[in-house]
Amino acid sequence: MSRVTDRDTLWPMPRPLAAVITLGCKLNTADSEEIARSLHQVGFDVVDSVCEADAFVINTCSVTHVADAKSRKLIRSVRRLAPHAAVTVTGCFAQAASAQAIRSLGVDYVAGTRDSDKVALVEFLLPYAKAPTAPGRELRTPIRGSARAFVKAQEGCNDVCSFCIVPRTRGREESRTIDRVAAEVQQAVDAGAWEVVVTGTQLGAWGRDLLIPMKPHHLISGILERTEVARLRFSSLQPQDMTSELLALWGDPRLMPHFHLALQSGSELTLAAMRRRYTAREFLLAVDRIRAAVPAAAVTTDVIAGFPGESAADFGATIDLCREARFAQMHCFPYSQRSRTSAALLPGHLPPETKKERMRRLLELNGELAEAFRREHEGTIRPVLWESERVFANEPALVFGYTDNYIPVYAAASGTNWIAPVRLGGVYHDGVRGSIPG
Repeated sequence: MSRVTDRDTLWPMPRPLAAVITLGCKLNTADSEEIARSLHQVGFDVVDSVCEADAFVINTCSVTHVADAKSRKLIRSVRRLAPHAAVTVTGCFAQAASAQAIRSLGVDYVAGTRDSDKVALVEFLLPYAKAPTAPGRELRTPIRGSARAFVKAQEGCNDVCSFCIVPRTRGREESRTIDRVAAEVQQAVDAGAWEVVVTGTQLGAWGRDLLIPMKPHHLISGILERTEVARLRFSSLQPQDMTSELLALWGDPRLMPHFHLALQSGSELTLAAMRRRYTAREFLLAVDRIRAAVPAAAVTTDVIAGFPGESAADFGATIDLCREARFAQMHCFPYSQRSRTSAALLPGHLPPETKKERMRRLLELNGELAEAFRREHEGTIRPVLWESERVFANEPALVFGYTDNYIPVYAAASGTNWIAPVRLGGVYHDGVRGSIPG
């Protein structure tokens, strides 16, 4: 038996280090947080940045061809940085590309997106958790509990929109039980999270595959009843999900007044070609229902520019609807042709310069609408969760966080991971300045 010396006590051997790096959506973030917790439980310290780690998990995205390129570039960069580390890949790119193509990038293990795939990934990395750490490795601070956590409630999508590859990469709909979701929310709270974002591939579909079918309002009320979460967000819904039962729950102050409704297009013709399950009029009626029930709510959205066959009039209808909806923020994307989607076979694919010009106009409109929403709340007092420190050139350090209705706020205050009432000031960088009354 080896003797434990004073030196061993003062300088214990570091645990093997795993880097979990995430590209893409909130659902990927939730998956990465689950994987990170599992890796820590089996013996790793875990970081979320590229470094000289002993093992890597790269959680990839494939929503556009640009996302594919970023995934490939990241995998190659990691392999060059750490030639002797274990490199594993999961996420949508791991499903969209062939396993052989991904392994050719220097990957040791390719995992799918389901729960069983994540378990198998961690099992693959188990031997690396028990091996000595790489000599001379740069020490990194492991991930600490963050102010905001992401919890997955649902996986997969049955809708098969014509432009979207996600049903092929995420599979059919599968809901987690209320008890499981609530337990993970409370686990995040116990680890220090003030805010939890509940996410899924098609969150509005939650519950319809359960033995006793349920709807999203059952999930939300179940989480509120079973947990001590201070702030709860529901990441993305669709217009048809905005029922009176759902909106009535926002009487609970723990539910954040922020609704993300993916529009994609304001043209009835384009929405039909996309195979979306609502009309432009139905979308606007849903926005009206939200604002009637939750007056200060932020409504954010996704918009695609340059879908096949989109005419100037179709694009104009999108611009008009966005103005009428008064979005607090728009996530704008040029249409990306994805193999194995029906939109790839449609006639009328637009030239890159047309898509680029329409993207420019959408981004310009997004800046205008976002600023208008922030100015609308100038002078009001709203709760802000301080999440991090930010430093701009030639300016003192500020704390940064989001209001309940998702306005980015910067203020001269100390410390993070706490909630304070803040008086909102004028527009500043990508948000507003704030001051703590008192």
